Amino acid sequence: MPFACIFVPDFPVEAVLRAEPELRSQPVAVLEGKPPLQKVLGVNDRARQLGIEPGMTKIQVEPCAQLTLRPRSSLRETAAHAALLDCAQSFSPRIEDTAADTTLLDLAGLESLFGTPARIARDLARRASDLGLEAHVAVASNPDTACLAARGFSGVTVIPEGKEAERLGTLTPDVLFPERHTPLAESGAKPTTSAKSNTGKSANSAPMQKSDLQDAARLLELFDLWGIRNLRALAALPEVALSQRLGQTGIRLQQLARGAIQRTLVPIDLPLIFEEAVELEHPLVLLEPLAFLLSHMLEQLCTRLASRALAAQELRLTFELDTGFHFVEDIPPEDSSALENTLASSPDSNHGAATSSGQAPARPTTNHNSRHFTRHLRLPVPMLDAKTFLKLLQLDLKAHPPGAPIMKIHLAAEPARPRAAQGGLFQPPAPEPEKLELTLARIAGMVGPDKVGSTELLNTHHPEGFRMQRFVPSVIENKRKDKRSDALHEKKADPADHERRREEEPFSPGTRYRVPGTSPEAPITALRIYRPPVRVTVTVRNGQPVHIVSPRRKDIQGDILWMAGPWRSSGDWWEQDGWSRDEWDIALQLPVAGSQSSVTDQKTNLLKQAKLFGRRSNADTTTMSTNSHANPILTLYRLVHDLLSNRWFVEGTYD
Repeated sequence: MPFACIFVPDFPVEAVLRAEPELRSQPVAVLEGKPPLQKVLGVNDRARQLGIEPGMTKIQVEPCAQLTLRPRSSLRETAAHAALLDCAQSFSPRIEDTAADTTLLDLAGLESLFGTPARIARDLARRASDLGLEAHVAVASNPDTACLAARGFSGVTVIPEGKEAERLGTLTPDVLFPERHTPLAESGAKPTTSAKSNTGKSANSAPMQKSDLQDAARLLELFDLWGIRNLRALAALPEVALSQRLGQTGIRLQQLARGAIQRTLVPIDLPLIFEEAVELEHPLVLLEPLAFLLSHMLEQLCTRLASRALAAQELRLTFELDTGFHFVEDIPPEDSSALENTLASSPDSNHGAATSSGQAPARPTTNHNSRHFTRHLRLPVPMLDAKTFLKLLQLDLKAHPPGAPIMKIHLAAEPARPRAAQGGLFQPPAPEPEKLELTLARIAGMVGPDKVGSTELLNTHHPEGFRMQRFVPSVIENKRKDKRSDALHEKKADPADHERRREEEPFSPGTRYRVPGTSPEAPITALRIYRPPVRVTVTVRNGQPVHIVSPRRKDIQGDILWMAGPWRSSGDWWEQDGWSRDEWDIALQLPVAGSQSSVTDQKTNLLKQAKLFGRRSNADTTTMSTNSHANPILTLYRLVHDLLSNRWFVEGTYD
């Protein structure tokens, strides 16, 4: 049963290089500790060529002008470790979280999917590189041999079964003590698991005891005194003599050197958490450098999601802002009480604990005030396009700026299964959801988010009884199934029932309806709504409008030549925003010289249009005026009288 091990050397440095890939061509050293006692925690190969070694102080390495120094970041290491687990999870469901820089996975049954173990090892190294980590990959018949090979050999290593002792014989004894080369175990930055390391102790148990490091140093010194320079010499020692001098620890180390230990993996169930975080050295104010950081973080998130065959349904962007008050003395007196209330309400502050216990809160000597700024980006469909995500976040931040310098960036993605869509030959072309969402975001930035989307009808008879909701593309396949089932049902139904159902069902866009009693070839007239409606002054005679004047639109004024109505409607009288109104369909005259159409023909056409709406004209109030010098052109409007406010306005015109 083959096992694979993924090992990331110089893990703190790799975590920094993953966040700043432009530094891979430069010598880099990672510092740990508090100034001025900072020491070098890890270096890359280019820094080793300059003579930089772990353990050197910052003062010793500062004279090297070519060296780039970076502080250790637990946020970056956590994200890098999550990416390492995603790399292993993308190949095998049975993985073990051995250490912060090491992951084991079971390759049993994967040959039919991914090929030979050698090919799987190469694909693992390539996938880790895509995730921003340069890793060593080794494949062996047992987990511990794979770990030793990954730590001792660079690149990709495949050890055939039965050749473990021969291949491991050239390694030095220090590979048996990974805790001496894993500074993360000393700090305890990683979560603990039950996986066992090569020495039989928990590889992730934090913090690493100082006595364990001393024991490892003592054993290495003892091996050096015995003349043991590689694992082949350790494996050749007599077992009885070794047991008498080192006990069971010596026997276990010899079995590791021979590659003869067999154990089972301790698999873990990884939660679907995809997060990236960056802690800035200096506050960030401008959106342009912020976009550069967000672009890299989004690419890393999308790569991790793609490795797990997932997409993003929601993005959550959180900024930790710097309010500018670095010391209590900098806070104005009028803001000190608000600060104390904020600290008392914070769940992570000791202030709140003291206040809740009834004691007076102690005034801190120093306090770096910061607050969180969060933006949620809900996507209509699962997407996996870093450029689209970046543009959407830029538009959102442009409309809702943070308002303070940014100290820390936290980006999280809510995973979801990718959408499965298949186009049809007889379906109209539709825009891609990514481009459509980006277009809607740009429009929302210009007109406002509450003016873009799809309409939702409300349970009311009010003419404006709708509200805007987020536009989500519907599933075309479900519509096709519904149409096929409806068509099959209509074939079996009676034609008279079908006609009656068509007349009773509500209106839906894209469907052609006609008023009962009219011919199927009758034209359809649409009402073009004015937003906002046009205020007009109306002259009323015998309770009916006879003349209107619009102070803003000269084309809406004159005598009313024809009208139909009124139609009264009201509702929501039990609410504060009740409404009551009368509606008329009216016709106004627009004189245009040189027209050859007769007034009688226009009146006849106008009456036909009114019949299409099912509205009857008032013959007593229908008047037509003739002009020998100009023939009138009639325009049909909808006139509304608000009975509560006693205002008149034109709601729209008929095309």
